[in-house]
Amino acid sequence: MPRRAQFRPCIDLHEGRVKQIVGGTLDSATEELKTNFVSDRPATWFAARYAADGLRGGHVIQLGPGNETAAREALAAYPGGLQIGGGITTENAAAWLEAGASHVIATSFLFDREGRFQPDRLERLAAETGRERLVIDLSCRRRGDAWVVAMNRWQTLTDLAVDAATLDALASSCDEFLIHAADVEGQCRGIDGELVTLLGAWGERPLTYAGGASTLTDLELVDRLGQGRVDLTIGSALDLFGGTGVRYEDCVAWNRGG
Repeated sequence: MPRRAQFRPCIDLHEGRVKQIVGGTLDSATEELKTNFVSDRPATWFAARYAADGLRGGHVIQLGPGNETAAREALAAYPGGLQIGGGITTENAAAWLEAGASHVIATSFLFDREGRFQPDRLERLAAETGRERLVIDLSCRRRGDAWVVAMNRWQTLTDLAVDAATLDALASSCDEFLIHAADVEGQCRGIDGELVTLLGAWGERPLTYAGGASTLTDLELVDRLGQGRVDLTIGSALDLFGGTGVRYEDCVAWNRGG
């Protein structure tokens, strides 16, 4: 059977708690932070649930400081089953892998303060982790007909476009790519279908898209537009995170071929 898109779970941490946040409002100077969901359950509960249901390749994202303890506890609850992102550098990457992460996810470290891509940093990080345990985060904002990688919790635009040329150039340095569509993240108004189509047309490495999913139909749409090569993370719409659009059990069943 041809491969089809998979549901990938997530644990987004903000101030040590599991939350779902409208991505474009993180640390914005012009907008107030918008939070869709704050869980009463610890990160470990979600990690253990994903482990019990055999969901692999999910990510724990630390949105700012104050999340390290919760992140480490989540990784310990599902060793080898989750990736870790947020503040990853050459100085701490090995420690996160030792803490139980399957991969580390790199974003801002790969750029200087002005948002200029630094190939030497990527080379050093890949040497530290091994290419097979590194995920490059190309989370982005749309600018006209193009997408531009955004760093610093999606507030600073970089000089790197999300296109086939960039994916080709970076593919040999990582195992996977993670792409949040920051403009629609947390809004539950539908995915960025054009971005998913672009990613699926490339498809030379595993790719996970996140942003805007509102119903299970979006998982079917990502499967079709991405040609089975792009996986989907669902956040705010998921009932585990207080959403009403997508049942978690339906996502588990989808992954099992149901």
